[in-house]
Amino acid sequence: MRVYIPSTLPLLDLACHAGEFGPAPLTAYAVTPALREWFAASDDEELEYAAMAQAARASVGLLAADPGAARRRVVVACEVGAVPPANGTVQLGDARLELHVVVPWTAVAAVHLDAAGAVEVVGKGADSWAVAHGDTANEDHDDAVFALDSCEGEDLLWYATQEIPDLLAAEGPHRGLRA
Repeated sequence: MRVYIPSTLPLLDLACHAGEFGPAPLTAYAVTPALREWFAASDDEELEYAAMAQAARASVGLLAADPGAARRRVVVACEVGAVPPANGTVQLGDARLELHVVVPWTAVAAVHLDAAGAVEVVGKGADSWAVAHGDTANEDHDDAVFALDSCEGEDLLWYATQEIPDLLAAEGPHRGLRA
């Protein structure tokens, strides 16, 4: 089963060097029954894209939690064994699931990453994450949701697994950070 793990460049670097994504449980996104039901008229490719888009949005949340990380969404596509069904608390259209295993680096199929030109848009989205997901309504909420939604207008680039070490070396700890 293809799953999409939201990440950041520092977390991707850590997983690459550790040889795994963990510890369990891990939040991932996939074509779940809830997603398939919500997008009933969609084909498999569209469903995969919807799952990846939800993982990309979750990556913005990870960026919000790590102010030092490069403001570029990272989604790691992995092939894993069967995933247990949701426990019934999943909302219609939700691709989120919980993996109760560590995902080995050998399961990585590809990495999707924002282009360097997306840093400003994604940075605004990350800065707005807390406001957009806060429990209290305030006058900045609509602007925050707009900033977060704007991230989805940026395309994610595709990188093969053999390109990831070179990608991480090129990004380094001082590249791609907030301007």
